[in-house]
Amino acid sequence: METLKVLITVKTHPIPSSKYDELVCTAGVTPSGEFIRLYPINFRDLPYSQQYKKYQWIEVKADRHRGRDIRKESYRPDSDSIRILGDPIPTKKGGDWSDRSKYVLQNVSQSMEELRDLQEQNKTSLGIFKPKEVLDLEITPDEPEWKESFRHALAQARLWETRTVSREPPRKVPYKFQYRFVCDDPRCKGHRMMIEDWEVGALFWRLVDNGTTQEEAASKVKAKFLTELCGETKETYFFTGTILAYPKSWVVIGVYYPKVDTAGSDQLNLFR
Repeated sequence: METLKVLITVKTHPIPSSKYDELVCTAGVTPSGEFIRLYPINFRDLPYSQQYKKYQWIEVKADRHRGRDIRKESYRPDSDSIRILGDPIPTKKGGDWSDRSKYVLQNVSQSMEELRDLQEQNKTSLGIFKPKEVLDLEITPDEPEWKESFRHALAQARLWETRTVSREPPRKVPYKFQYRFVCDDPRCKGHRMMIEDWEVGALFWRLVDNGTTQEEAASKVKAKFLTELCGETKETYFFTGTILAYPKSWVVIGVYYPKVDTAGSDQLNLFR
């Protein structure tokens, strides 16, 4: 096993798994800006002292994935070895994200087209780029519950569990959220990509738990992830990654949104 130092940048929403109970895909960067995927991690079962936050450095022992997962950035972590290395990197006064950007923006791609080229060349499956324009965040209804086969497999697996507290599967968001955007690339014909950021589901259910209807909650998620995070005052970047079961399919797994640099040089030029 290797010992990795990783700055956490992305956590996807947990999904049920018949083999692992439930899974969270975590991604981040090393001190040199190399992208790392840690999978699988049953995040809700980690002790509180190991429940890392975004922009927090962790140390973890992990092996490169073999067999089914051929994505070059994928590592299978030893969850028991996770060690948190201090507090999350904060923003500075006035919303300055430079202490984060010097790590996060070391390997920025030009576009989704470039990331697809890199996938063909060397199996790249994680990346970050700055869209030229974010056109919309589309909301479509989705199934309100996990497939029955998922729930049945979970129930069977938990007959053998040793936990003193049995939990329900993570709640399923009954909507799909898809960014529609164009890249700064002459080859770009426009993209529509699902967003699977943990914070989308967390915000949705927090609003519902506070008394908002599901329809209103979906609209407020759109306002947050489109109007605010992709607004004119932000230098918006998308973290993207491929899906294990559909290795040619890319999704948005996180949003990086420092303030626009009013001094005339954006974050990308500072740290490239």
